[in-house]
Amino acid sequence: MNQPLHPSAKTFEFAAELLVRGCLVAFPTETVYGLGADARNPEALTRIFRAKGRPADHPLIVHLGSADQIEHWAHDIPDQAWKMAECFWPGPLTLILKRAPDVPELVTGGQNTVGLRIPAHPVALELLKTFGSGIAAPSANRFGRVSPTAAAHVIAELGDAVDCIIDGGACSVGLESTILDLSGTSARLLRPGAVTADALANILGTAPNMEATANAPRVSGSLPSHYAPDTPLRLLEATAIEPTVRALLAEGMSVVLLSMRQPPNAQLDACRWFPMPPDAAAYAQILYARLHEADALGCDRILIERPPAASEWTAVLNRLERSAARPHQ
Repeated sequence: MNQPLHPSAKTFEFAAELLVRGCLVAFPTETVYGLGADARNPEALTRIFRAKGRPADHPLIVHLGSADQIEHWAHDIPDQAWKMAECFWPGPLTLILKRAPDVPELVTGGQNTVGLRIPAHPVALELLKTFGSGIAAPSANRFGRVSPTAAAHVIAELGDAVDCIIDGGACSVGLESTILDLSGTSARLLRPGAVTADALANILGTAPNMEATANAPRVSGSLPSHYAPDTPLRLLEATAIEPTVRALLAEGMSVVLLSMRQPPNAQLDACRWFPMPPDAAAYAQILYARLHEADALGCDRILIERPPAASEWTAVLNRLERSAARPHQ
């Protein structure tokens, strides 16, 4: 099993050489850990899909070291894209643009668009600088599973399928990037993230379209079920937590609860409680780590208190609802 490497000039040179040879390198970004490969190498890209068990029509996001590389990957770039890059890059925002003709089909999922971003993590940026080209990097986990926010999660998920793991500590954002489609006639928000719809609207001059349409590009994390642990997961209103826990315990089931408030009854001590912060950004940062931890306990159910229906919680709710949508036998 691969042991994570600490960031250093030697590590970056080694990892970049692996990428040149078509190998897979897992590295931290501010959002989640990515499973990186040379975005120009079809054989290396195929290894990503094989390692993750990812459908071939599911596009990858290309990570860049600087905004001037956009023109190597996209064409007919609208002015809005340059404004977004200036305001939010490096950062947790992916732009969907019209693909350049030489972008590999495996990157785009066979579509005429490509997803690009510059990550805001010193390790990712140094790796990109050393490598000198785009790195395709979906989350470093099996397809549909909980994304990794620590090197240990990558090891547990992918093991020897990764040639090198660079340990950059826990991810500061904790949820995947916002995805904004600028390939059409109007801006469309395809996946919520830390860059909110309001923040995008401030730069766009108008709110992005948030309605799902049949002609929207396929993007990462857009399936109804995603980000799911192995343990069956339910999302509950606060008032439903106590009766649900009682019913499950009465059936002899073991339960893990993620909640912003402590279970109100001492008789529920048999339920494992993981406290969650009331602040949306702090909640997002630790959510996946808590899900990995809860899943590792091997309990029968994971229950999660539904966060508030406020705009700052949109990305968290998006991930939780997809996590809970996974069918379980």
